[in-house]
Amino acid sequence: MTPAVFVAGTDTGIGKTHAACTLMHALRAEGRRVCGMKPVASGCAETAQGLRNDDALALQAASSEPVPAYDEINPIALREPLSPHLAAAHAGVTIAMLALQTAFRALDARYDTVVVEGVGGWRVPLAPQLLASDIPRAWGLPVILVVGLRLGCLNHAVLTAEAIAADGCRLIGWIGNCIDPDMAAIEENIDTLHALLPAPCLGILPHGLAPAHAAGLLQQGVQQL
Repeated sequence: MTPAVFVAGTDTGIGKTHAACTLMHALRAEGRRVCGMKPVASGCAETAQGLRNDDALALQAASSEPVPAYDEINPIALREPLSPHLAAAHAGVTIAMLALQTAFRALDARYDTVVVEGVGGWRVPLAPQLLASDIPRAWGLPVILVVGLRLGCLNHAVLTAEAIAADGCRLIGWIGNCIDPDMAAIEENIDTLHALLPAPCLGILPHGLAPAHAAGLLQQGVQQL
């Protein structure tokens, strides 16, 4: 397994965090010391400890001991649930690659694998000259794509895979996440994704199964990376 991976999604709200945490549990079961990272998070709640994001907290909780500090996992936390470039502008915050990379390097030096979760989809803007896709490009991270299994996922998955390749990044696998338990022809859609996506399927996550319990579904896929 590579020392770090970037978890991208076909859209927002399709379960990147759920898949990333499940992947982390699968890696831990393989004996690896793992931590998660959410470089940029919008939609954070005000707490006594500062702004906190549910996704980043989930990644922190799924990390191996010693659990990294919250600010390392989520160096840029933004209050408003907006596209990061808008939430940052409203908060008077500048999102810069240097601060994100400094936090990543600190984690990368202490863990066998860092699972870096993106924000929204592949081309979400972070700043006027910075996109979410610039993170894996700048850090040389291979990409795992989370496909939210619902109507429209085929188009979103293929377009995202094409964008990943066009940006010079390497797609090493994809995870199907059943966000719509009533999706019609789900098995046929999964078969179509197998045929269309230029990377192996690492596993299909059923609806409503917690990451720690779903980790075994990714075990074989993880061993192939």
